[in-house]
Amino acid sequence: MGHGSSGLRRIVREVAKFGAVGGAGLLVNLVVFNLVRHVTELPVVRASVVATVVAIVFNYIGFRYFTYRDRDKSGRTKELTLFLLFSVVGLVIENGILYAATYTFGWDSPLQSNIFKFVGIGIATLFRFWSYRSWVFKTLPAREAVASAESFLEEAEQAVVRKRSRPRQRVL
Repeated sequence: MGHGSSGLRRIVREVAKFGAVGGAGLLVNLVVFNLVRHVTELPVVRASVVATVVAIVFNYIGFRYFTYRDRDKSGRTKELTLFLLFSVVGLVIENGILYAATYTFGWDSPLQSNIFKFVGIGIATLFRFWSYRSWVFKTLPAREAVASAESFLEEAEQAVVRKRSRPRQRVL
């Protein structure tokens, strides 16, 4: 296989992991949205914002410790700040669509609200995927990755040499 196919495999794996966390986050978002609408008197868009915030927290944990766990962890404060900034933009996109459907077109039945919430989440997800991978969870700088791979190989080689140099025990 050529060099390009490993890059393609890596992006497919990343998209799959992003999708797994995002799918679970979508479920969290929709369940919380419908629960808040059912048990409170909050207006539809406010209920949606509450659900989006819960999903943002869920997604950060999933992305940091599952999807992008191998990425640079040195600037956690900057990472979290950027994540929250792009998440808020996603929240505005997602809930702006729901707001327009509800208050501009009067589409506010539970089914219509869920459809437009889902559409908003979809559009916001495209933005989030691009922004998280481009700005938030950056890959380790190439030099750092090469150095850590070299030190791993050196340690492995030394372990093999140590194992070979030990005298063998005789079994009677």
